[in-house]
Amino acid sequence: MSPDPLMSLGLHPDDDANRRLVSAVHPPDWQNPIPSGRYDLVILGGGPAGLVAASSAAGLGARTAMIERHLLGGDCLNVGCIPSKALLAAANAAHAVRHAARFGIHTSPPVVDFPEVMARMRNLRATIAPHDSARRFQELGVDVFLGHGRFASPDTIEVGGRELRFRRALIATGARPALPNVPGLAQAGVLTNENVFNLTTLPRHLVVLGSGPIACELAQAFRRLGSEVTLLARRDRLLSREDPEAGKLVANRLQIEGVSLHWNVVLDHVERRPDGTLHLDFVQGSKAASLEASDLLVAIGRTPNSDGLALHHASIQCDSAGTIQVDDHLRTTNPRVFAAGDVCLPHRFTHAADFAARTVIQNALFPGRKRFSKLTIPHCTFTDPEVAQVGHSLASAHAVGLRVTHFTRRFASVDRARTDDTTDGFVRILVRQGSDQIVGATIVGAHAGELISEVATAMAARMGLASLANVIHPYPTLAEAIRQCGDDYNRTRLTASARTWIDRWLRWNRNR
Repeated sequence: MSPDPLMSLGLHPDDDANRRLVSAVHPPDWQNPIPSGRYDLVILGGGPAGLVAASSAAGLGARTAMIERHLLGGDCLNVGCIPSKALLAAANAAHAVRHAARFGIHTSPPVVDFPEVMARMRNLRATIAPHDSARRFQELGVDVFLGHGRFASPDTIEVGGRELRFRRALIATGARPALPNVPGLAQAGVLTNENVFNLTTLPRHLVVLGSGPIACELAQAFRRLGSEVTLLARRDRLLSREDPEAGKLVANRLQIEGVSLHWNVVLDHVERRPDGTLHLDFVQGSKAASLEASDLLVAIGRTPNSDGLALHHASIQCDSAGTIQVDDHLRTTNPRVFAAGDVCLPHRFTHAADFAARTVIQNALFPGRKRFSKLTIPHCTFTDPEVAQVGHSLASAHAVGLRVTHFTRRFASVDRARTDDTTDGFVRILVRQGSDQIVGATIVGAHAGELISEVATAMAARMGLASLANVIHPYPTLAEAIRQCGDDYNRTRLTASARTWIDRWLRWNRNR
């Protein structure tokens, strides 16, 4: 394969792993099929939502087409979940070696071979890619079209000069990094999640603009790999959508590890100087400041990929930010067309896109009335410590007027956390006031992303916190903290009246 397809698809370097990736998810020699007749479902976008919808629809026997203009697998495979977690794994390994002495293991400081770290990431991505490949979906019975799709009418989509008529359609085109309107930024050659995984040289000094999950994860990862890292937060705390205590714990850990944090920053100007150095001017609070760095990573949010779809031809409406408007059944303002994933949802997670696609299949192909709002959707930020949440936090519960009681167990008092030296963090479970109905939970700590699923399962099964206390958890495990929250709830049921009756009963039995 010549390097041209890699360059046109934004991939670097030209190596075997990237060539294998492209041969799977955007084969240069791919021939689009010739459409004939009407499709039951035409899908715009081959990311997580589109892939799940395509495989599900084709598996049910529906005549299905899927259109992808870039790389099948979407952000998750190519520039999101898979490469970022491979990078985090390497960073965490370096951190573990660097701090092994706390366990009585003495070794030399780690030598990070950054090109090898990135080569491992690219190889992992290429190894996973066949699962999302054009040929696999072709074999599943999906007509795969590579090219830019756009609506030609309320029931027709055009791609590559061919028209696809549909009974139902799904827009699953995802989102892209948002870039602020800052003088000099576009010319400076900044990094986003779309190109940061192309790096083959470790940044000397990386400035990260943002305070959300991507900003926090990558700031910590590059610091652990050896970069000097400065994080410019546009707010006064990290992870503003999470429990405030979670953001404080992450901020504290980043600072301990040497990340320089600046709060309430507004970036004014960026300039790439002749020697390659980046010069940044910004305002922090009311004071002007500046710094120099080798690289700038922008991670301030996402912009829906709804432009260029000719939505007006299909009477599909979106808001001023480009987010496609859907109802609770994920139907757009065109009753023939649905949407799922980052292009329409506030929950911009791969697993949310997955289950949104399942909702669409039920509602689009069958007389279903499945509601997206009924889904229980956990999420996790994969910093160290991890931050996981499902349902309400204390702040969001108060914001909607939901009266709750919360139960918190800190990992500092959990035996397994103490043996593993992972005592930062807590389990906090919220119940509706006056009952044991779980309405939300936040877990901050090691393996929080794994632990939150137990609470999510309980919520989905309508299992109360009192019942969780009766589930036997292996000792010693971190998950014991969840059961202990249940024990704490059960102790609140021991009212003064109940204690009086218990005392009488015990005295009566003693005197028999």
